Amino acid sequence: MTDDPRRLAISALVRIDTEGAFANVVLPRMLEESDLDSRDRGFVTELVYGSTRRRRALDHVVERYLVQEPPPTAKAALRLGAYQLIELGTPAHAAVSATVSAAPKRFRGLVNAILRKVATASAAGIEYPSDAVALSYPDWIVDRLRRDLGDEAADNAMRTMNKPALVHRRDDGYVQDQSSQLVAEAVPIREGALVLDLCAAPGGKATALAARGARVVAADIRRSRVGLISDNRATLGLDDLHPVVADGRFPPFRRESFDAVLVDAPCSGLGALRRRADARWRIQPGDVDNLVELQVALLAEVSGLVKPGGFLVYSVCTLTAEETSGVVRTVSDRDELQSFELVPHSQPAWDVSDGVSLLLPDDDHDGMGLASWQRG
Repeated sequence: MTDDPRRLAISALVRIDTEGAFANVVLPRMLEESDLDSRDRGFVTELVYGSTRRRRALDHVVERYLVQEPPPTAKAALRLGAYQLIELGTPAHAAVSATVSAAPKRFRGLVNAILRKVATASAAGIEYPSDAVALSYPDWIVDRLRRDLGDEAADNAMRTMNKPALVHRRDDGYVQDQSSQLVAEAVPIREGALVLDLCAAPGGKATALAARGARVVAADIRRSRVGLISDNRATLGLDDLHPVVADGRFPPFRRESFDAVLVDAPCSGLGALRRRADARWRIQPGDVDNLVELQVALLAEVSGLVKPGGFLVYSVCTLTAEETSGVVRTVSDRDELQSFELVPHSQPAWDVSDGVSLLLPDDDHDGMGLASWQRG
């Protein structure tokens, strides 16, 4: 299995579909255990992430030729072959023969027959029954983003999130999306300021703040995740970065002790779906409501940790109105924030409305929502 990129990709897809494995967790482990060179590893990543993102559209094409639901391994092979034919434009003879060879022997006849039909359909042009199928998202995500952003902006965002994410490295070598870099830059601090990064793991924003000369307390609720912060601190040689295990709903810090508090809150992630290939199939509409409740609770609780004159900064890598402008309105009306005033951001490319700065996904950025308050 380790010397055939397509075979490894099929195995990864089966684990994602049947075991609930996270693509960004299981695939790196499988690649590390393989004998593939860097080029083939990149090809496997493209196949797995792309096939997972485009799952609904690919399954629509494949299923029209199936009499019954195939076993998971056969279905993964069919999806993989369809992705090469439809999305990558791989020549039919190469995509079909290579995928058939990578499939288990007992399924090769089925895979060969179906993929030949998919190749013919792809050459003739494929029609999809709905925009949601063509875009390959659950109906509710398409409806929600169109409602909140407008049809054109939402569709552009979803098309962008169907593309592979580009790799961006900071000057210190740390790999971090440019939207996250912009969030760290938006925290108004001076050298020597004491800053709390509340949901800090794996530490990208915390290390960026420390590199600006701040004294940073980087907190996260999960001990294993705090270990990632410690690893990144050591790699970057940042002495004034202090990882701690803490629940932001019950913060163990002295009131009015921080010059700035950053709450990069847990969210639905609907602005960063290209990085989490399977997330669009996991998140459910009710999850958004639960996350909003958590986001509001975190902001209200930690607002008391901000010094007079200090700043509370909120960011989420999502685009839903509930988790951006909705949270800002709710929190701003809470008693805990009556001494705070919204501070608008005016960075290029950010769309500012109702006190929230929204950055839509493009080739260089994930989607991001950002808001700041200053304490009087």
